Parts: sequence; C-alpha cells; structure tokens
Amino acid sequence: MAPLIMDTRKKNVSPPKFTELNELCSQRNGGKILFATDDWFAPAECMLSDDEPVFKVGLYTECGKWMDGWETRRKRIAGNDWCIIKLGVPGVIHGFDIDTCFFTGNYAPRFSIQAARFDDNEILPIPSRDEDMLGKACTTEDIEQMKCLQLDQWTELIPIKPLNAGIEETRHNYFEIDSNEVWTHLRLNIFPDGGIARLRVYGEARPSFESVVGKEIDLLSMKNGGVCKGYSNAHFGHPRNLIRPGKGVNMGDGWETARRLDRPPILECDDKGCLTLPGSEWALFRLGYMGTVNRLEVDTNHFKGNFPDSIKIEGAIMKSTREWNNRALAQTTWKTILPQTKLLPHHLHEFDKEDCQSQGPFTHVRISIAPDGGVSRVRIFGQVCGHLPL
Repeated sequence: MAPLIMDTRKKNVSPPKFTELNELCSQRNGGKILFATDDWFAPAECMLSDDEPVFKVGLYTECGKWMDGWETRRKRIAGNDWCIIKLGVPGVIHGFDIDTCFFTGNYAPRFSIQAARFDDNEILPIPSRDEDMLGKACTTEDIEQMKCLQLDQWTELIPIKPLNAGIEETRHNYFEIDSNEVWTHLRLNIFPDGGIARLRVYGEARPSFESVVGKEIDLLSMKNGGVCKGYSNAHFGHPRNLIRPGKGVNMGDGWETARRLDRPPILECDDKGCLTLPGSEWALFRLGYMGTVNRLEVDTNHFKGNFPDSIKIEGAIMKSTREWNNRALAQTTWKTILPQTKLLPHHLHEFDKEDCQSQGPFTHVRISIAPDGGVSRVRIFGQVCGHLPL
C-alpha cells in the first residue's frame, strides 16, 4: 500500500483535508500505549496527548532534558526502537501527522508504521507498563514475549520514511492513506532512536453493524462512527470535539467560534427570549449509521461567558461520501429535530422525544448556533435502523 506523501518542508502549507477527521489514537478518545522498547527521556504516552507540545526552558529530570513527547535514549545496542498503540476505537485510517515539534537535534530521523486488527474481547499477552515509565526500558524477556503478536506479519501502512526536524516550518510530517481496512492496533517504528512529539492518527470509527443494530446508541458519537463533514467557523475549537467521548475537560475541548462581526450594535430579543440576529454558525455531521432520534443532550460545560444564545438541530438523508459541497448542502431537504432553543451557560440541556419535531430516520445532522459561541458536547441518542446510503 503506497501512501501519498505530502511535502511538509514548505512554509505556510495548509494541513491536508484528512486532518479534519477524528483523532483515533488521542488519549481523550481512548488511545493507549501498550508497549515501548525505551522511554528513557520521555514516556511514549506523551505522544498521544491531545494538547499542543510545549517546551520548558531549563527543566531537567534525573534522566536528562524534559521533553514533551516520546524520546528514547541514544541507542548503544543492536536494533531500533518501537512501540505498540491501541486505537481508541476500531477505525479506518485516512492519514497521519508525525509531529517532531521542539525535537530539533534529537528527533527520530526515520520511521515506519504497521497495523493489525484484533477482536474486541481478545486479550493480548503484553508486559504491563508502570504509571510512570520515565527512565525505563523493556527487557530481553519482554521482547521475547512480544513475539506472540507476530509483528512481522502486520500490514505495513507506511514504509521507512525520513522525518524532518521539529522547527515550526517542518515539524508536521503528513502521510495520507488510501484504504478502507479497519484497524485496532499500530506499531510505530523509529530508526534507530530519537524523539517524536505527537502522533496524530486521523480517520473514522467503524463499529460492527451487528453490535449496534436495534440498540439505543449515541448516533453522533465518534466512537459509533460519527464524523464532522463541514462547518462555518472553528476559530477557537473544532466542531469534531462535540462528538468526543466523556465530558469536555475545558473550553478548548469543545466547538467554539469567533464572535460574528455582523452582530447589531444593540441586541434585541423575540417573544421567546431568543436574540433576533441576522446570522448563525453551523456544523455538519455524518452519523455513524442511519437512525431515528429518541432524545438529545446539549452540554455547554465550561462555556460561561461565551455560550451560544440558542441552538437548532436539523436532520436529513444524504449520500455517504467523504466530500460535500455547498450546492449539495443547499439542495438537501432538512427536517427540524430540535427547533431554535434558548441555551444556558455551563449547563447540560436534556431533551426527550416530545421535544423533537422530527425523529427521522436520518444519516446527517446540521447543528446551528446563534449568533456564535461555544458548546462542549452534543449527544443524539436513537436506534440504528440501517447502513448509510452510498
């Protein structure tokens, strides 16, 4: 399988389209390091952090300079370093970002990635990791134990490729993958040693239809296959955060737009208490499966002085394509699920079936907030009733 390699050495190159998808291995989305050959300077878990890398001048540990990423010692034995990562959800991978931020004289010069798929209930015989792996390395016995995974038979997604130094102009190393295979685990190899700040794995979750059909699930959740397909504004936070698992940890872990510049100088309200404004912001999502809506949750957790005045949620049946355009969006017949509804700050809003004007079935939803602001999570609970139309 030959990935499409993008040149990241040019300045001001926009991130590729696949970086708009869900992050399948981030810690908040359930990604986990299962094994690493060496964690001397910085444990591999740091590589899955959702936060941007930071550099702390003058900060050292007993093992050396503190670094925000995964960094192995300078290898003085035969071989190379590698780690095993369990994705937060089984999914189709569309692209990688190997970020070497702040690793300038100590970045891994080359890498490769392999992938495998294991059953959900399959227990892998992998050595346990301590809560703090700083300054530690695996043993010869650990390596022998890992042979049971038949790593040499894993599918190679990216062959050995060079990495760039972690200065701002070259830190992002993007690789696009053209495949519909579903994976659960990755092996990240670095040659021979060094550091990587962040590993971003972008794609779509693919739970089995048999595991969800006929059950009430969160149709919008990224763990059930939901994905953001477009939006009007994401100045402070991407709308894909709305469909992440768990509660939002802070305002950065939600969808927040810039303040709209077309707001009138003096704001007025209608008879329902909603602001009368000329515009709104929106985000479009494809559900994991076609489904009918039972109930909704809209959480403005952490958004206290910047929550939207109101929200509206609509549904439609659209073709399941990776791309969309404004013309197709305009020609879509939208049905109102939740009519324009006033919101409160830092509050979990719950809506039952009686609050929904239309229950579907739907394959896509459009979430509109007026005039702007931030929302932490949106949940759309309902029954799966079919696959998405091609």
